[in-house]
Amino acid sequence: MFSHFLQCLFLLSAPGGSEWILIILAVLILFGGRKIPEFMKGLGRGMREFNDAKNNVKKEFEDGLNETPKANPPTSTTTSTNNP
Repeated sequence: MFSHFLQCLFLLSAPGGSEWILIILAVLILFGGRKIPEFMKGLGRGMREFNDAKNNVKKEFEDGLNETPKANPPTSTTTSTNNP
């Protein structure tokens, strides 16, 4: 009962079939038929760039985990004295 109240209060339900048709019609009226393909192309390009960046970060992270540690040259801790 409380969850139904929250759904009604906050309008958390997803749009149904008729609501989607109204949303699509409103977008067509507001933006026109010519702007929508440009918008979708930009959206696709943005998604592609995001996925490329995500894959690059994932690859660099995995490469860093798989990288073998480099052997450091031994350092001398003894001190030499110059006695003439």
